[in-house]
Amino acid sequence: MSKPIVAIVGRPNVGKSTLFNKLTGQRIAIVEDTPGVTRDRIYYEAEWCGRKMLLVDTGGIEPKTDSPILKHMRRQAQIAIETADVIVFMTDVRAGLTADDRDIASMLLKSRKPVVLCVNKIDSVGALPYEYYEFYELGMGDPIALSSVHGTGTGDLMEEVVNLLPPEADFEEDDDRIRVAVIGKPNAGKSSIINKILGQERLIVSDMAGTTRDAIDTEVDNEHGKFTFIDTAGIRRSAKVSDNIEKYSVLRAKMAVERADVCLIMIDANEGITEQDEKIAGIAHNAGKASIVVVNKWDSIEKDNSTVKEFTEKINTALSYMTYAPILFVSAKTGQRLEKLFELIKYVNDQSTIRVSTGMLNDVLNDATNRVQPPSDKGRRLKIYYMTQPSVKPPTFVIFCNNAELFHYSYQRYIENCLRSVFGFKGTPVKLIIRERGDDNE
Repeated sequence: MSKPIVAIVGRPNVGKSTLFNKLTGQRIAIVEDTPGVTRDRIYYEAEWCGRKMLLVDTGGIEPKTDSPILKHMRRQAQIAIETADVIVFMTDVRAGLTADDRDIASMLLKSRKPVVLCVNKIDSVGALPYEYYEFYELGMGDPIALSSVHGTGTGDLMEEVVNLLPPEADFEEDDDRIRVAVIGKPNAGKSSIINKILGQERLIVSDMAGTTRDAIDTEVDNEHGKFTFIDTAGIRRSAKVSDNIEKYSVLRAKMAVERADVCLIMIDANEGITEQDEKIAGIAHNAGKASIVVVNKWDSIEKDNSTVKEFTEKINTALSYMTYAPILFVSAKTGQRLEKLFELIKYVNDQSTIRVSTGMLNDVLNDATNRVQPPSDKGRRLKIYYMTQPSVKPPTFVIFCNNAELFHYSYQRYIENCLRSVFGFKGTPVKLIIRERGDDNE
């Protein structure tokens, strides 16, 4: 990791996600007054007194439970503890010192990691409540009195955290990572594919649709480069988004797309391409993100010589607006073709950053207009003067003409196809901006 990790752990519903949001200054973690809302580890960069760190919000730990999801949450919290440089142990003054708090404290002491104990929900000013002093029994030094809602005590907490962090020289900054958002319907295998890549149980994987609710960052370094995978909650149809938690999850997925360089659009091979898949792909396309269509669970499909061709044709028909996206058939279960995935991610990311000189662009433009004359209407003909590229990700081109209304969509597509045939732009949208410029000779 390029930055030290600070994990926030504790029982369910003690205010971990509220503190996480307060420290990051954004509503990253889902906050609901419902135990078990945060299930996976959520990473986000924070800074205090010039020291950068990765804050990790974890699911609540219930040491003794028979619930499969709560067992998963406990395992995820344990992994966070193992990878953390400093641990913030949150307790709840209103609930007082509980048996679960004692069990968690024992787990943390065995980890031999630096621990900062804080007692949350001390929301009133003045003398500390009597219940605060119970937490000295845990043997973790002076507890920090905290109100994660109001932010009081967070300064003392972060000062103690920074004092316990390893020296800055132990960490390197990584600014050249490719951010990859894994998006798709619930239960398409998004978490499974990341786990297979990592070779470990980094994310909760369950057959229960909707297990992943937050967007989660995972760093992967290999011979192909440096990548940050963003696993997101499955995006359901709006009619099925019935509660606040689900609504936040859809928003997180859209936010993940916004901050990604490349999107992996996960399709379940058993279900085929659906209307919802089309809408999800549209999110990435409209955001201008380089994309790869990843057909998962390919190992479970009976195949013949035409299976791949027929499936590809169905996808290209359904996603006619983004035929630029390469299609890869994989299996998260067996690892089939996952190595090829990294090559494609790097390739489409590079394609989305291509810059073309104005001179070369106008050579292509002149050739295109000579081969197919610009459209006309009622004696008026479209005149295209020149084209330039102001930005990348996606490659964006401004075309100056005499009349934007005459620049029909079909001719824009023709110009786009000419650009693709010469320069590639495989896997990335191409954005055309039409600008009018006066012509005295018209």
